Amino acid sequence: QVQPEESGGGAVEAGGSLRLSCTIPRRPFNRPPMAWFRQVVGSEREFVAAISGSFNNTLYADSVKGRFIISKDSAKKVVYLQMNDLKREDTAVYICNAGGALSESRYLPARDYWGQGTQVTVSS
Repeated sequence: QVQPEESGGGAVEAGGSLRLSCTIPRRPFNRPPMAWFRQVVGSEREFVAAISGSFNNTLYADSVKGRFIISKDSAKKVVYLQMNDLKREDTAVYICNAGGALSESRYLPARDYWGQGTQVTVSS
């Protein structure tokens, strides 16, 4: 199995922080671009953040810019999403995608490399 595996979700009060992790233990790519999306029931999947594979170029959705930070540890083969100043509207299942294409303004996800997601719930 080469699908991404997310962890780090949970329940947090508004204004709090969480750090999500995404790992592909046996990824078929060499330094793949990776990204985070989020989705709630009844809504379309929404792009959150992406990071390039060979470098550290990043792209963020406007809704999380300045609050979330995507980073990676190539040696550990893991990508992180540090989520700060969480808001109720950040509540969603956060899903990792690996092997997509990252440009200056968009991330095109890879079809076959989605994780199952980790739940983030922000409340009072």
